[in-house]
Amino acid sequence: MKLHHIFAALAVVVLAGSVAVYAENPDKVVSGPQVDKVVPGPFHPLNVTGHKAGEKNCLFCENGNNPVAMIFAREPSSALTKLIKKIDHATVENKGCDMGSFVVFLSDEEGLDQKLKSMAEKAKLTKCVLSIDNPAGPKGYNVSKDADVTVVLYTMRKVKANYAFKKGQLNDKSIDQIVSAISKITPAN
Repeated sequence: MKLHHIFAALAVVVLAGSVAVYAENPDKVVSGPQVDKVVPGPFHPLNVTGHKAGEKNCLFCENGNNPVAMIFAREPSSALTKLIKKIDHATVENKGCDMGSFVVFLSDEEGLDQKLKSMAEKAKLTKCVLSIDNPAGPKGYNVSKDADVTVVLYTMRKVKANYAFKKGQLNDKSIDQIVSAISKITPAN
């Protein structure tokens, strides 16, 4: 068999597998850096909360090799606020390993910064930084336009868990799953 026939057959098998996976779960969205990949690197969103509030600051750089919960979101919602509160709590609980957490809202909505400040105050956030970046997201991060919320848990700048949700898919069960996965990035207590 000629080499190009082998490659063509292989391509058909891969495509068929992809179609089968999609048929199994058509609502699944792939977004952000994937498990076992290195986080792409620096970017500078406008920090709305935290010690650099009002400034463009690289939260990736600030957290270095520490365990990090990084969330990309399109817009605030009650489910997202619930997740952020739990992530903030986990960040406080894991201060011994310098865990960091931040949310990057991918939006150009006027007045979003004020909404986020208000949300942070109402939720009593203490560690999780809220920030804003352009709707496409940072270069190289591959945040899907179909993803309303993307959660990336990483340590030593390597992704250990990734969760992506279309609008309305983030729920209590998925929030609990994400919070449980924080153990993948923090040292055993």
